[in-house]
Amino acid sequence: MTPPSSTYRLQLRPEFTFTDAADQVDYLRKLGAGALYASPVLDATPGSTHGYDVVDPTRARPALGGEQARQALARKLREAGLGFVVDIVPNHMAVEVAKANPWWWDVLRNGRSSAYAEHFDIDWSRGRLLLPVLGDDDAVAELKVEDSPDGPELVYYDHRFPVAPGTEGGSPQEVHARQHYELVGWRRGNAELNYRRFFDITTLAALRVELPQVFAEAHGEVLRWVADGDVTGLRVDHPDGLADPGGYMRRLRESAPGAWLVVEKILHPGEDLPQSWPVDGTTGYDALREISGIFVDPAAAPRFSLLAGSPDYHAVEEEARRLVTDTILVAEMHRIGALVEAPDAPAAVAELMIAFPVYRSYLPEGEAHWAQAVERVKAKRPDLASTVDVIDRQVRAEPHGELATRIQQTSGMVVAKGTEDTTFYRYTRFAALNEVGGSPDRFGTSVAEFHELAAAREAGWPAAMTTLTTHDTKRSEDVRARLAVLSELPDEFAEAVERWTGQHGIDEPALNLLAWQTLVGAWPITADRLREYLDKAAKEAKLRTTWTDHDEEFEAAVAAWPGQVLGDRELGVEQFVERVKGPGWSNALGQKLIQLTAPGVPDVYQGTELWDLSLVDPDNRRPVDYGVRRELLDRIVAGELPEVDDTGAAKLLVVHKALTLRRDRPELFHGYRRLRAEGPAAEHAVAFERTGLVVVATRLPVGLAAAGGWRDTVLPLPPGDWTDVLTGTSAVAELSGLLSRYPVALLVQGDR
Repeated sequence: MTPPSSTYRLQLRPEFTFTDAADQVDYLRKLGAGALYASPVLDATPGSTHGYDVVDPTRARPALGGEQARQALARKLREAGLGFVVDIVPNHMAVEVAKANPWWWDVLRNGRSSAYAEHFDIDWSRGRLLLPVLGDDDAVAELKVEDSPDGPELVYYDHRFPVAPGTEGGSPQEVHARQHYELVGWRRGNAELNYRRFFDITTLAALRVELPQVFAEAHGEVLRWVADGDVTGLRVDHPDGLADPGGYMRRLRESAPGAWLVVEKILHPGEDLPQSWPVDGTTGYDALREISGIFVDPAAAPRFSLLAGSPDYHAVEEEARRLVTDTILVAEMHRIGALVEAPDAPAAVAELMIAFPVYRSYLPEGEAHWAQAVERVKAKRPDLASTVDVIDRQVRAEPHGELATRIQQTSGMVVAKGTEDTTFYRYTRFAALNEVGGSPDRFGTSVAEFHELAAAREAGWPAAMTTLTTHDTKRSEDVRARLAVLSELPDEFAEAVERWTGQHGIDEPALNLLAWQTLVGAWPITADRLREYLDKAAKEAKLRTTWTDHDEEFEAAVAAWPGQVLGDRELGVEQFVERVKGPGWSNALGQKLIQLTAPGVPDVYQGTELWDLSLVDPDNRRPVDYGVRRELLDRIVAGELPEVDDTGAAKLLVVHKALTLRRDRPELFHGYRRLRAEGPAAEHAVAFERTGLVVVATRLPVGLAAAGGWRDTVLPLPPGDWTDVLTGTSAVAELSGLLSRYPVALLVQGDR
């Protein structure tokens, strides 16, 4: 297995197909990318804009061009010398459009006698399969029976369901009563659902890929692509939902021995991938946290805490997780609790989920995390101690038993929904830290910690993916880079927020603070984009409104806010943005160069080779203008050295030079050693050496400028003559000269 030198992430969708991707292969080659890394390409729900809602794993998605177009893309990539990395979704399948999913349709039609009855994680002991799709239970009266080429179907508006053979006749309600499924009001799903789902999404039904037959059928087509040489790498989505992630990884590695294999595993600070997983590493959220964190000034923490009202992060997180266990994942708590002979078992299970220090354990590995959750609950809830002891004994006695398995599968759901999707929208002290895999209570990363973790990655996981932006990040890398500048101007920003709020405040403090940070970080932004973001943020926070229980008056006020603030030219937001934009560019170039050259396999998310000020999905799936990028890249290849300005061409220069060097001179990217600057501004330099390669970046640029610049600060270079690949000039030790053109430098020995 040879990992790619780098990857370039493309979001495929009906508006950007296999053919459209093929049209960009020559650009990706010229950019320096080592592989195209595609979002899921198997058949998905009709109209899907992301592909994670797979309905048929046995064929390439027709809406992307189907098998012929997929083969053409693979052929073009191979001819260009690029790899092809595909995102796969083993945990669940989409059932929103029942007829689009042939496996699910067969289960609905034939019940437990279906050949696919065991493919999905269904609790058949509870009777009929509950489908919460009706407006309310009384809507059963609105059902109709209609003929179709495949036989009679029960119809509820756009929903269609099969009628089992021999159950025809009588009223639609009588036909419904004879089916293997029961259509009920949608609100009953969270409490009564009898199939496992992806988080709280009832339209995504969980698969049992721990069963060899299910694994084979769900992966056969993709593994054929790997065997044919069309696909060179696999990215595994949401491994924490699997019954046996380690067993799954071992089976996948055996089935695709030559593929680069990375997993979307979110690691908390200090957590490592299980050693028994035969994978190449994570998809890089850990690297994101480490790299972005060094551009945040930790000294600003007290002022931002004061601005936010000094909330207790862990209290906010606990409350949010409890909201999840008590309202959103009630069905899961009861299903697990039923495996324990104690009346308060569901409550004890919920408390264990809330107390988990990481997403999940992988027993018997990670036993310390399980023990920590047990002790936390017993200390906090002594009334549940005896039941927790029963659960603990049962889990330890059978670490691969049903109780242990379901607890582990579900803890990740609670953490993700409670922390990422709720706490991160409630605890808005400093939004740059509220990222997937992030720890908002830790105000940045020290330079020493960054170097230590980078060296550890080189030693332990050199082929792991690293990233700064993904389809799941809460905001793009360049938004975070600009927000990091605010940590150098805490008083100035706090005073501005207080002044702005006095004129156009949102009547919910956490959302209000998040809104002003978002406005500054993503400026210039349209009212429509900002409105859609704030609507999602308000509903994810679940403080004043939710996706299911709406406060219409509050939502209307939030919807009106973007127009009000963008229309108020006297407010001064634009002037403040001008103050932080330049330092934000410096941060963006610094973190990008570090990510592209540090240990690991760097990924570039589509479009982010120029400045990209995107927010959470679907905002980050907007079309990318490759015409502009091609034109700028041609000029850079021809020798142009762009200014650091609004065009973003300077970032394209950094991306192009770093990726090309990784691809063409892989021997430079081994080893890792911290380099230390010396002099009055030494703390503003981040530098490291690899094998014949030196990387230098500027951190905390506002403070650097305020102190008079680099002055006599030097970076002692290893012996030899060094050339800056970015500028083509000979390197000098004085940072005032080395970083005179750009706030970053990429040095190689010799004349390039």
